[in-house]
Amino acid sequence: MKRILISIAATVALTAALVGCGSSVKLNDVPVENRTPVVTSPSDGAAASRVEPVQIGATDLNGVGPTGVAKVIYFDYDSFVIKPEFQAVVEAHARFLSANKARKMAIDGHTDDRGGREYNLALGQKRAESVRRAMGLLGVTDAQVEAVSFGKEKPAVAGADEAAYAKNRRAEIFYR
Repeated sequence: MKRILISIAATVALTAALVGCGSSVKLNDVPVENRTPVVTSPSDGAAASRVEPVQIGATDLNGVGPTGVAKVIYFDYDSFVIKPEFQAVVEAHARFLSANKARKMAIDGHTDDRGGREYNLALGQKRAESVRRAMGLLGVTDAQVEAVSFGKEKPAVAGADEAAYAKNRRAEIFYR
């Protein structure tokens, strides 16, 4: 008797759940919207809008930073300290950003392929952050600079020798 009551209760609960999950919305009757643009002419009294084509070329300053300045800073093995020979590079980019407050940059931190993935992502972030902090000390606002780590995922040079490792331990600067 008890089994019969449990099976009846389970059947009623399952039926109630299925009825509750039902929907009265008909999926085949989707309303159609007219999205044809309305063209207005100056004779209607409204100002006509005109979309200008994008000009890519000499007048496009996106991605352009200070001329004649390197955009790659190299690091020693397992280090995120900026070497003295790259201080002038950091200073030149900081002067450029301080003079052009509307410009922004991204600093991508990279490592060689030795070490684990998580460790290299953290080291790449420390490298990018060290360049960002150095620029901050030179007057660049935090809103102008973004530091990102790619770890060992985007090597500049393929290889497993010290020359390849040295080229992959870097921070790259990109202007937007």
